[in-house]
Amino acid sequence: MAEIPDVRPGQVWADNDKRAAGRKVRVVEIDGTHAVVVQVDARGVVDSRMRERRTRIRLDRFKPTSTGYRLVTDVPT
Repeated sequence: MAEIPDVRPGQVWADNDKRAAGRKVRVVEIDGTHAVVVQVDARGVVDSRMRERRTRIRLDRFKPTSTGYRLVTDVPT
């Protein structure tokens, strides 16, 4: 099984849930057990319609399952 990368600010993750097809988020900060994210468009740019909205996602959801997230763009360590 492939190793799941650490969740770090700047990374872009895609939502695997079929109900949210095409949704991508950029990690803004890590807050204990959650990542604070903003929604981005296909290019990885903050979506202008969602600019002010920040969402918290549990870190254990950042894994490539049907209801998890998959890493799209990594950042240097």
